[in-house]
Amino acid sequence: MIVVMRNGATEAQIKDVCSMIESCGLEVHLSQGKERTIIGLVGDTRKVQEDRVKSYAGVNEILRVVKPYKLANRVFQPEDTVIEVDGVKIGGNNFTLMAGPCAIESREQLFRAAEEVKKSGAKVLRGSAYKPRTSPYSFQGLGEEGLKLLAEAKQKFGLVVETEVMDTRQVDLVAKYVDIVRVGTRNMQNFDLLKEVGKLNKPVILKRGMSATIKEWLMAAEYIMSEGNKEVILCERGIRTFETETRNSLDMCSIPMIKQLSHLPIIVDPSHSTGKRELVKPMSLASLAAGAHGLIIEVHPCPQEALCDGNQSLTPEMFEDIMVMIRKMAPLMDMVL
Repeated sequence: MIVVMRNGATEAQIKDVCSMIESCGLEVHLSQGKERTIIGLVGDTRKVQEDRVKSYAGVNEILRVVKPYKLANRVFQPEDTVIEVDGVKIGGNNFTLMAGPCAIESREQLFRAAEEVKKSGAKVLRGSAYKPRTSPYSFQGLGEEGLKLLAEAKQKFGLVVETEVMDTRQVDLVAKYVDIVRVGTRNMQNFDLLKEVGKLNKPVILKRGMSATIKEWLMAAEYIMSEGNKEVILCERGIRTFETETRNSLDMCSIPMIKQLSHLPIIVDPSHSTGKRELVKPMSLASLAAGAHGLIIEVHPCPQEALCDGNQSLTPEMFEDIMVMIRKMAPLMDMVL
């Protein structure tokens, strides 16, 4: 349920309605836009009598939210959520580039990648310290040593840094070193993990599960937001279909669909979705054209020597080539780099 206040409703009137709702044992989600104020009710709305709400001065109408996700719903918050980290904005009309190696392998590898992607215009350095792999015998990441290298790279290059968290036991440790935490596709419905990152005071990138519907994806975001963390960045990374020529099938429809259903920013991972470096550029440009708020791209100084996902990793020169095109396209889409 949401309460739509009249244009020109006073702060006192808004406060009175919020206080009444909270007295009924519900949580209030306040969204104050340029044109109107919306009060979202979270909890058992049967405890609130609609006629009583309508009797308050300043109330225009009451609407029922039919979707199961409330906090992530654009009805709850009509205006786009814009997340800011150290001056870097994600969402709204901002197009944000996140780039770096799939996995952190060494200081030299990470620092070379950081230097190159920053030079090309990336604002966020990506890199996994913990790397989930299909085989238990594959490289699993450097763990805390990798986290320390990310923190070092942040200081040296002035980039915002992000990495994946895989387990509830890692949440506090990972949050100690990075600016943004990432929940990977395999953990999209790890509800205990979602609740833990929901308690953080840091943005969370939530990747779409490999077989998840858009509704399930938004419900996963709801788990994070219901714990108090409203800074969720959705990441489309392709879904599993019958197609075998690409690693996954990149669902471009999800971008405008998410923007219609939710106020949360959405970025795209063209590396994991395609699995082939030659497809990363066209899918990156298509993502911008479809309305995405950014990209998260794998860039390795020497992809042929990468310990994981070398086939989909770009060289720094290939990343710069994409950036040249993005700089030309972004103004046409009314996006700011």
